[in-house]
Amino acid sequence: MRSRLAFAILFGLTAVAPASDISVRDYLSDDTLLHMGRYRFDNGRILNLSVGIGSGAFRHPDDPPNVIWTVGDRGPNIACSDFKAIAHAELAACREVRNGRIYLTPAYAPSIYRVMLTETGTFRITDVITVKDRDGAPLSGLPNPLRSATTEIPLDGRGRRLDQDIGGIDAEAIVRLTDGTFWIADENAPSILHVSVDGRVIARHVPRGTEAEFTGANYDVVGTLPAILAKRQLNRGIEALAVSDDERHLYFIMQSPLANPDTAAYRVSRNVRLFKLERTSMQMVGEYVYELDEPKTFRRDPSNNQSDPRISAMVLTGADRLLVIERTEATTKLYEIDLGNATDILNTPWDDAKTLPTLEQSHLADVMITPARKTLRFDTADFPKIAGKTEGLARLPDDAFVLINDDDFGIGGARTQLVVLRGLKLGEP
Repeated sequence: MRSRLAFAILFGLTAVAPASDISVRDYLSDDTLLHMGRYRFDNGRILNLSVGIGSGAFRHPDDPPNVIWTVGDRGPNIACSDFKAIAHAELAACREVRNGRIYLTPAYAPSIYRVMLTETGTFRITDVITVKDRDGAPLSGLPNPLRSATTEIPLDGRGRRLDQDIGGIDAEAIVRLTDGTFWIADENAPSILHVSVDGRVIARHVPRGTEAEFTGANYDVVGTLPAILAKRQLNRGIEALAVSDDERHLYFIMQSPLANPDTAAYRVSRNVRLFKLERTSMQMVGEYVYELDEPKTFRRDPSNNQSDPRISAMVLTGADRLLVIERTEATTKLYEIDLGNATDILNTPWDDAKTLPTLEQSHLADVMITPARKTLRFDTADFPKIAGKTEGLARLPDDAFVLINDDDFGIGGARTQLVVLRGLKLGEP
């Protein structure tokens, strides 16, 4: 009773939407741990960088009611296609490489953050755990030198080529277990990592057949995931991770449809693969299809590009029920999904790269696949103060939820914003 009362006081209801029972409260921070310093380009332009902590979020039931765990991704980075707009200058190296990406602070180490929400409407970081190899050396956020899938060429802010990193990670989702260990999802490889209490990688689980591509990483690499996942589109790997209440099962979902058989299929497909994994044996026990919305339905930034909508986070709400973030850059929708009546396609020809047309090229009704049932629970288009690029979602006590955005390390001037939602109607048709 005491914790429920404390929670009610801490998360007072504010900004109730006129036509809805949903209420929101936002939290910002000036914590010095979020200050990353300044980056000066050769032309004198300066960026004030911040630590991006919002790529994923989770709260364990044993945690205090106002505490969540978050994870940051690979550090301040700029796609070559965006460099001119940000730096107000050209970078000759971007014309010379394919899939170039500029890393402003290549020594940045992806980290886990313990975040506390306060009664004053702010948040602060109370612990930082750097993700490390088996010897305790921090991992980098630089891309892996993959052979089975496209990858990026890293450059520094002056266009000098950087080495790819066999052990680097692009952390995008997190869950924490009762034993204090973490599971982290990686967008680039794609992969999921089991991480110890002190941040050391216990094992990285990658698509079968790609293990040799990580030879030399100073941690164990296991080919556990379905081989078909190596066909992920560039930077559209695993970005959402959830765990069952008994911690027996992990759920993970791809950010976007696979580039299966090619990028052309990815660009027009709406079919995203969602997996259920038995954690002790690390065996897949289910594979389902999540069908993305049409891009024109995202009211803050409608478009005609089917590759704009993507999945960014999810959390368990019941037995084989999950709350999922489906978003574009500016609009975030929360869908509750139910896998109960969805078609399980695990170990079917849809997992075989030789199957044509592929799942990503197919209309689900034509191939008799029932996707996960979706029910819209929240849309940020109705709440203009909520920032875009929402990438983290955690469940708080009393069926409240917290959203967190990825501020891209302040490159575009964004700030990390946490938003607590109350009043979602879960479990209803």
